[in-house]
Formats: sequence, C-alpha cells, structure tokens
Amino acid sequence: MDLAVVVRGGWEGHRPVEVTDRYAAWLRAQGTEVVTSESLDVYTDTGLMRRAALVVQCWTMGTITAEQLAGLSQAVHAGAGFAGWHGGMIDAFRAAPDYQRITGGQFVHHPPQFVTYDVRPTGDHPVVAGLPPFTVHTEQYRVHVDPSIEVHAVTDVDGVAMPVVWTTRWGAGRVFVTTVGHEPKDLEVPEHDEIIRRGLAWASR
Repeated sequence: MDLAVVVRGGWEGHRPVEVTDRYAAWLRAQGTEVVTSESLDVYTDTGLMRRAALVVQCWTMGTITAEQLAGLSQAVHAGAGFAGWHGGMIDAFRAAPDYQRITGGQFVHHPPQFVTYDVRPTGDHPVVAGLPPFTVHTEQYRVHVDPSIEVHAVTDVDGVAMPVVWTTRWGAGRVFVTTVGHEPKDLEVPEHDEIIRRGLAWASR
C-alpha cells in the first residue's frame, strides 16, 4: 500500500486541517495509507519519509529547521512526490530559499481584496488535459518562479500570463503546485478540485 504523509499547520487562516482532511479522505478512498502530522518534525522521521510515496503539505509561513528541511529535501530527491496548494506550499518558510528551490516558485503579492479571475489550462499535461478554463473568486497570487518549471495553467495579471498551476522535479521526486486555495470553497470548484486530485496522483511515487 502506498503511503502519503500529510503535513499541516502554520497560519490558521488557511484552515490547514480542514482542507487537508478533504484530500486525505480522497487518498484513503484510492487505497493509500495516510499519516497526518501537525509537526514539521515528521520530516526528520527517516523511516517514515523513506516509505512515503507522496508528501502533501499545507503549512503557511512559519519556520523550518535545517534538520526538518534536510529530511524533506532528501525524501523528495529520492523519489517521494511533493504536492500542495496556495500559501501552504509556496508561502511556507519565507526565510528558507532552499525550500523554494524544491517548489520552483514563491508567493510575493496579492491584492488586498478578493478578485474574480479566469484560470486557463494550457497544454496536455495529465494534470490539466481536457479541462476547460474556469473562474474563481479569491486571492490572485503574483509569484516568482524558477524558469525551469512546467506551467500548466495561467491567469492574466496586468497583461502578463501569471503561472497558476505548475510541476517541477527535485531529483527523482515530482512536485505539483497550484496557487489557488485560500479558502475551502476554492478547492470545491470542480475543475480546480480535479486538478488537485490529478496533481496528487501524478506526483505520487
């Protein structure tokens, strides 16, 4: 049985337990063993991390120790998938650029109010293949990204196609990111929910 490690915490405004419970239940329904943790120390559990096929993280802001980051980095580099959404993935550990190297991107700004905007899937990658554009009303992230990422959905920000969904690699590990997900309702948009489910499946070892 595959093992997924779900790590949640940090800023409570992103409701990390509620939103990760949604996908933990889905993973269990697929036959995956799921271990949840409200501590980053789980990344230092070498035996558990070696078994992990997938790490799902929702941990906004906060700090990560060198030992915790090394455990995560080593597990993903060895082949564990790493996946998540919004600030729980790309606004975690702002003072740790080595973490940002794994995710391939970092949140830098959003307007103070929610914005209604379109998300346009691009290309035929498995996480978006066949999906139509969709609309969300939520925070619209501006991000800085590594040019080596593969972008699979974009939104228009001041005339620029801003990445929304992307994948990248860290060693042997597959990494999946979507910038949408400030509130639980953002994960309930059917097209976005499907992208996340596909992203978790694609990233898993």
